[in-house]
Amino acid sequence: MRALLVDDSRAMRSILRRMVEQIGYQVVEAGHGGEALDVLAATDPFDLALVDWNMPHMSGIELVEAVRKDPSLDSMRIVMVTSESDISCMQRALENGADEYVMKPFDQAILLQKLLELGLPSRPQPNDEVA
Repeated sequence: MRALLVDDSRAMRSILRRMVEQIGYQVVEAGHGGEALDVLAATDPFDLALVDWNMPHMSGIELVEAVRKDPSLDSMRIVMVTSESDISCMQRALENGADEYVMKPFDQAILLQKLLELGLPSRPQPNDEVA
């Protein structure tokens, strides 16, 4: 299982990496949407992308729109992971191809729940608490 983390905050990518690796994913990181598109073009498909909304060069919503135009990426699930709490942002993300929306701050239990709702496999590591 492979996940692409797209966030301009190195600290947030580190937090997400830890959460996602603990539930069984191999992780690749990108600092903005343009970098994520480069990664997607240069590597094997991902099962999951966790995408921030507000980033330089290419926003998360622009990335979602670009990914959903590429039929080869249809099977990749996209979860917006953002501090954008306005309901119109959530609607826009879902209408443009995001599969789920998680508002920061959140914990691993919320992320795990969203992945399970999307039908994505996950395997919590033994003795790791899911906060």
